[in-house]
Amino acid sequence: MLSSSRIFAVNHKKISSLNINNVCCSKIRASLKRLKPHVPLGRNYSSLPGLIGNDIKSLRSVLSPPAAKIRNIGIMAHIDAGKTTTTERILYYSGYTRSLGDVDDGDTVTDFMAQERERGITIQSAAVTFDWKGYRLNLIDTPGHVDFTVEVERCLRVLDGAVAVFDASAGVEAQTLTVWRQADKHKIPRICFLNKMDKTGASFNYAVESIREKLNAKPLVLQLPIGEAKTFKGVVDVVSKEKLLWNANSDDGKDFERKPLLEMSDPELLKKTTEARNALIEQVADLDDEFADLVLGEFSENFDLLPPEKLQTAIHRVTLAQTAVPVLCGSALRNKGVQPLLDAITMYLPSPEERDYEFLQWYKGDLCALAFKVLHDKQRGPLVFMRIYSGMLKPQLAVHNINGNCTERISRLLLPFADQHIEIPSLTAGNIALTVGLKHTATGDTIVSSKSSALAAARRAEREGEKKHRRNSEAERLLLAGVEIPEPVFFCTIEPPSMAKQPDLDHALKCLHREDPSLKVRLDPDTGQTVLCGMGELHIEIIHDRIKREYGLETYLGPLQVAYRETILNSVRATDTLDRTLGDKRHLVTVELEAKPIETASVRPVIEYADSVSEDLLKASQEAIENGIHSVCLQGPLLGSPIQDVAITLHSLMIHPGTSTTMISACVSRCLQKALKKADKQVLEPLMGLEVTVTKDYLSPVLADLAQRRGNIQEIQTRQNNKVVIGFVPLAEIMGYSTVLRTLTSGSATFALELANYQAMNPQDQSTLLSQRRGFT
Repeated sequence: MLSSSRIFAVNHKKISSLNINNVCCSKIRASLKRLKPHVPLGRNYSSLPGLIGNDIKSLRSVLSPPAAKIRNIGIMAHIDAGKTTTTERILYYSGYTRSLGDVDDGDTVTDFMAQERERGITIQSAAVTFDWKGYRLNLIDTPGHVDFTVEVERCLRVLDGAVAVFDASAGVEAQTLTVWRQADKHKIPRICFLNKMDKTGASFNYAVESIREKLNAKPLVLQLPIGEAKTFKGVVDVVSKEKLLWNANSDDGKDFERKPLLEMSDPELLKKTTEARNALIEQVADLDDEFADLVLGEFSENFDLLPPEKLQTAIHRVTLAQTAVPVLCGSALRNKGVQPLLDAITMYLPSPEERDYEFLQWYKGDLCALAFKVLHDKQRGPLVFMRIYSGMLKPQLAVHNINGNCTERISRLLLPFADQHIEIPSLTAGNIALTVGLKHTATGDTIVSSKSSALAAARRAEREGEKKHRRNSEAERLLLAGVEIPEPVFFCTIEPPSMAKQPDLDHALKCLHREDPSLKVRLDPDTGQTVLCGMGELHIEIIHDRIKREYGLETYLGPLQVAYRETILNSVRATDTLDRTLGDKRHLVTVELEAKPIETASVRPVIEYADSVSEDLLKASQEAIENGIHSVCLQGPLLGSPIQDVAITLHSLMIHPGTSTTMISACVSRCLQKALKKADKQVLEPLMGLEVTVTKDYLSPVLADLAQRRGNIQEIQTRQNNKVVIGFVPLAEIMGYSTVLRTLTSGSATFALELANYQAMNPQDQSTLLSQRRGFT
C-alpha cells in the first residue's frame, strides 16, 4: 500500500498522473493515447485501468464502471501460504504489470515497504485497482502475521468477497482459522485457492478435508489437480469437464490450453471428473432449492446434459448465501491456475449491488463512505482510503465526519495503485478511493455529505428501529460501524536521542498511531517516559524501524515487557472522607463503596449504584465519580497494570454544597485505592494459543522445551509427514522463541501464535514476578 514516507517504491518510477478535472472526453482519449508509447521503466506498469491493449474505452467505463462489474476482494491466509505471490501473478495476467515480481527478490508491487522486502512478509495491507475481462477489481493483499491482525480486520470490514489461500501441503493452519473467523464476523462470501500444489507433500484431498473439518465449511470442488507435487502440470475444470494444461516451455504461465476431456485420450481422468461433477451437482442441489428443482425436473436422468452456465449460476448463489465455498487449486509461484482463479472471482464473488448493507436505506442515495485506512505522505499529508457505499466522491467536496463531528474538504481524489496512483475527477458507489486533504479523519470513521444528511439518516434509522421494536442504540451502532481494535499484549519505553527531539517523536508516534490503531502510546505518570504498546515483538520492532527510516529519528527502546492485568479475589468495602478548604470555600465529600470480583470478563469496571444514593446527587456528580473509578482501574496496586473483571458499587455519597467535581473524583479514587489494597489480589497473564509444526525426529526436544516454558499441550495432530503440536503457553515464556525453535529443529519447524485469553498466575510464579519487579531478584 502507499508508503507513508515515500511516494515511490525502490527503483520504481511514477506513472504520469492524469489530471482529468474539467476536461472533455476527446482530450482524455488524446492524453491517454499519448501516454501509451511512454512505458515507464523499472516496475513496468502496463496500462491505466480500463485500457487493455490498444482498446481505448469511454471515460465513464475507465473511471466508474457499473456496480455490477465491480469486485472488492481481499486475499487472506496464514503466513507463507503465498498470498503476495498469488497477488503478483493476478496483477501480471491482468496486464497491470509487465514483469513477474517475486517475494524473495523483493520486487513485488504490494510489498513495497523496505521492512516488507527485507523480511519477505506482508506488514501493511495494499490496495490495487485493475481490470479483468471487463470487470473492475479492487484487490487488497492482507498480512498473514498475527501481529498485524488489525490490518486484516479493517480491510475485511470494507470488502464484498475474499480469496482464502491455503498451502496445499498444510491445509488449514493457525492463522487461517483467525482470518476465517474474521471473515465470518463480517459475513463475507469467499472462495478457496489451494496454492503450492507443486510442493513436496502437497495433497489436494487432505487440504479439502481440513477445510471441511477445521473450518466447518462445505467445500465445493470446482477443480481437480492433474498430478501433485513434482508431477503437477495443470487442473481439470469440473464444471465444464475440460483440462487446462500450462505450456512447460513458457516462463510466465500466460500460455495454457483448454481441452475437453475425451474417453479416448483421458479415460481415467474423465471418469474421475464425471464423478466429481455429479457429486458437485448433488451438493449444490442440496443447498439451493431453485437449482434442485431444475436438476430434478429436466436433468434427473442425465447430469451430463446440465449446461455449465446453470451450474455456475447456482454456485454463485450458494457462495453469496455462504452455505458453501468453491475450491480451486494451482501453484502461483509456478504460474499455474491463476487465470481460472480470476475467472472464478468475477463469476462467483458478489458485486457491491449483491451485498445487503442495511444502513444504506437510511441514506437514500446520499454519500456514505467508511474510512478504513490512513497513511501519511511527506508531500501530501494524510492519505485516507475509503470504501464508498452510496453517493459519489469528488475533489474539492466538503464532507462531514460523523465520529469526529467535523467537516473537512477533500482536495484530491486518486485511484489506489499500491504505491502509485492516478488522479480522477469522481468515483461512484461500490469503489475504493484514496483521498487527499482530510486532516482529522481516522480509521473507522463514517463520512457523509453533510451534518443534515447524517441527522436525516439517523431519524430514518430510528423510525425503522421503532417499527421493528429495536432500541435506537442498535441503529446508531450500525450507522457508525467501525473497526474493532484488539488490546496490545507487549509494551516498552521509547526515548528520543535528546529532549529536543521529543516533539518530533511525539509527531511520528501520532502519525503512526493514526495509521495503525492497534499501536497504543501512553505517558507513564511516575517516570514521565513515553510507553509504546503493541501486538507483538515484530510489531514493535517494525514501528521502531519505521520511526528511524521514515522520520529520521534514532530512538532507544527499553526492554520489552508483557502487558499483565490485575484483578481481586474477594469483596471489600471502604469509606473515605475528603475535607479541604480552598480560599473561602469548603469542599467536603464522604464516600462508601464496595469492590467485588465478577465472573464475566470485562476490561472496564462495571459501575453500580445502591438505591440509597440520591438521584439528584448522582445526576450532578456521576461523571466525576466514574472518572475517579476509571483512573484508579488503569493502574492496579500490584504491578501498576490495568484492573479487570471487577464491579464497583457506590453505597453512600454525601457532598457539601459547593464542592467541586475534581474533589469528588479525588475522594472516590482514594476510597477505591483503599478498598483494592485491602482485597486479595491476583495477577492475570496473557495466554497464547501456540501451534508448532515439526518433523517426527524433532518432536521430543520441542515438547521438552515447551514443558519448561509452562506450556499446556492440548493435542498432537498428524499433518502429512509432520506433527502439529497445539497448546497454550504464557506470553512471558515465549519471548524469543523463534530463535530457540530454529536451534532445536535445525530450522525445520514453524510456529504460529495467537492471544487466547488472560489467565490467573499460580502463587509461586506471581511471587517470583513481583520479586523481579521490586528488584529483589
